[in-house]
Amino acid sequence: MECEKCHKKDEHVHELQGSVKIAEPKCDPHNHRFATTTGKAIELGPNNHFHEVKFKTDTYEDHEHEFCGKTSGAIRVGDRHVHFIEDVTEPADEHKHEFRAST
Repeated sequence: MECEKCHKKDEHVHELQGSVKIAEPKCDPHNHRFATTTGKAIELGPNNHFHEVKFKTDTYEDHEHEFCGKTSGAIRVGDRHVHFIEDVTEPADEHKHEFRAST
């Protein structure tokens, strides 16, 4: 018998990792990587949910970027689900980076 507590929406998190898009393409082209775990599920209507996401990128030439936001609702894939996120980092070193990723 499986533990019901382990399968409740509010008890699960997802891994999220990726690279931000290149910024400053003419003067200092670079990107950053990030890896994090989402927060626990937050109900989004009776049959869906999203997750809060917060991370810092790796460092490039003495700067890094922060992000704080949320994923899309759950996207069904077979008997499981994923989440999508498309956003932009906080500015640092006078620029910011766009990114998109899925859990």
